[in-house]
Parts: sequence; C-alpha cells; structure tokens
Amino acid sequence: MISSIDCAISRTSGFEASMNRTVSRLAHEGVSVWLDDLNRGLLRSGEVERLVGSGVIVGVTTNPTIFHNALGRGADYEEELRLLRSNGISALEAIRVLTSGDVREACDVLRPVYEQTGGRDGRVSIEVDPRWAHDTDRTIDEARQLWTLIDRPNVMVKIPATVEGLPAVTAVLADGISVNVTLIFSAQRYEQVIEAFLTGLEQARSAGRRLDRIGSVASFFVSRVDTEVDRRLDLLETPAAAALRGRAAIANARLAYLRYEAMLRDSRWVELSAAGALPLRPLWASTGVKDPAYDQTRYVMELVAPGTVNTMPAATLDAVIAHRGVPGNRIAGSYDDAREVLSRLGEIGIDFDAVLDLLEHEGITKFRTSWQALIEDVELLLHGVRR
Repeated sequence: MISSIDCAISRTSGFEASMNRTVSRLAHEGVSVWLDDLNRGLLRSGEVERLVGSGVIVGVTTNPTIFHNALGRGADYEEELRLLRSNGISALEAIRVLTSGDVREACDVLRPVYEQTGGRDGRVSIEVDPRWAHDTDRTIDEARQLWTLIDRPNVMVKIPATVEGLPAVTAVLADGISVNVTLIFSAQRYEQVIEAFLTGLEQARSAGRRLDRIGSVASFFVSRVDTEVDRRLDLLETPAAAALRGRAAIANARLAYLRYEAMLRDSRWVELSAAGALPLRPLWASTGVKDPAYDQTRYVMELVAPGTVNTMPAATLDAVIAHRGVPGNRIAGSYDDAREVLSRLGEIGIDFDAVLDLLEHEGITKFRTSWQALIEDVELLLHGVRR
C-alpha cells in the first residue's frame, strides 16, 4: 500500500485535477508516469482512483512477481477464493480469474485517461504465462486469451522480448492486440523489437484494422543492469572500475532512446504514423534503486526525454513526488558520453553483452519462479491453507 503519497496529492477527482508539481514537470517534458504495482487493496481502498484522479499516474504495469506478492498473501482475495474453491476451479484458472479481474477494474479506472489521450496512456499491462517465454505459439495463444478475457480496449498484454517472443509480438499486433514488450536489456534487442513492431502494424493495416486503437511500449529494464555491472566492477577493486559504478544502466538506456529516435525517422514508421499508428514508446522499467548509496529518483530524473514512459514501484513514486525540480531532457546530447561509458567497461574487462544476456535469462527465471510459487500458494489457499 502506498502510504505517504496521500499527503502529497490532492484528493480531487477528474483527470484535469491539479497534480504534484514534480509529476507535472515530468509530464511537461514528455514523460508519462505509470505505477508498477497493482493489488486488490490498492483498488478497493480507492488509492488507484485517487492517484489517477490527481494526475499523478496515467498507467499501471504488473508482472508475475507483483501478483505473487498480492495473491500469495490471500487476505484481500479470501471471499473470491472461497467461491472459486466451491466451483472446483484449478489454481491456474483461479489466478487468471483473480488477476484479470484486478486488471479489468484498473482499466476501468484509467479509461478516462485512455480516452483523453487518444490511447497514448491510460493503459494497464498484464503478462503472459512466463513459462512460455521461449514458446512462440503458446505465447500467441495466451495473449489472445488474455485480450478476450479482460475485454477492455486499454489493456496491454506483456510479451517477453526473447528471440521466440519477437514473432509473437508481430502476430499479436497484427491481430489488433496492444502489446507491452517486456524484459528488454540491450539496445540491439530493442532494434529487433522495433522490427517486430513495424511488421506487426503493417500486417494489421493490411488486414484493415484501425491502427489508432493499437498501443505498444517497449519495456527497457534499467536498475538491474547497474546491479550486475557494479558487482563486477567492485570485484576489480581499481579506481577505473570505481569511476564507472552506477553509469552503465543509464548509458545503456540512453543508447536505446537513440534507436527510438531513429525509428521515428524510418520511412516505414512515417507511413504507419500517417495512417494513425501510435509509436512504440520506450518504457523505463526496473526503476527502483537497488543500491542505497544512489538517489532513489536517479532512474527517473536521469532518463527524462520526450515520448517516454517511466513505470515506478511505490517507493520510487513516493520519492519522485517528494523531489524538488526536474532537470529537463537528460538524454539529448548524451550519446557520446554513453558510448564512452560502455567502451571503458570493455577496456577494463567487463563483457557488457554477456551481462545483458545473463540479465535476460535471470529475468525470465525470476518471473517463472514467482509464477510457480504463486500457483503453489493459490493451490494451498484453495484448500484453505495459508503459508
């Protein structure tokens, strides 16, 4: 539950309400603030509605770990779990009923934002079963099922940016389903995501679908990069290594934004945009600071740029609301420095590509672990047992 946020925002209703000054400045700079959290308590307490009504957040993201934290406790879901238990439903079916219900309710809260922004914001993301991250056909099937089950125009289905996930992204977009391409770590993989996105929209256009109804973001994970690179730098115990601590993630994300700018100039995108398509905006994910030595807002303030989304856990959002001032566009003019950072990492023996490959593997493994633990917890809850 978000606690001190209530003190920082007005409790007025309506999307045009006065918002927190820092969030307002971020919006002015072209940054959409989304909340990386969702649970029944946040919804039923009215907290999500207050954050949306105050203009503090304009979207919500979820993932298997978030749902494990929410459903695993079970307290807010006990009544519905009793009903599901009486109908003999399986744990996996129960998870989909409960999570899709929360996402559907959040979509309804954010629907006014969706309408007023022409589908740019007001989105809520839900992820396909992470066990199928390397299975294209199952990912496509699950994405279609989630889209139908939730039945809201502002839902986004999250698909991992694995090699096998890329054709699924294309197929789902071609169906007219909005997509959040998640677990992106490298700028090179982001280029492949852009290709999958353009191809999917071209196929959707050929099928006669309305492109202005199809939303998409590319979720680029940030803080995990510093966590792993800093660990390797600390092992070197040299001044050159120490000077690079905390610089890799931001440099990597800024070079990803360079790819986004290149996409906006691509003739294929220009043609799709003229047909009403919405851009594949970079979404900065994993923005919670892992190292207590770093400022809590670093992965927000250092990645301010037009056309971006920053999805934040509650603690980071709280820190942003309390923060004074926004530095303006921090990505423009930063590309040479970003390249220099990654070059220096290589010079001192840090294989950055290997780091990014490891992080993709670990990211999928973590979500699979959370998903399996959630299945096991809900199985127990369906039998009236709490861990």
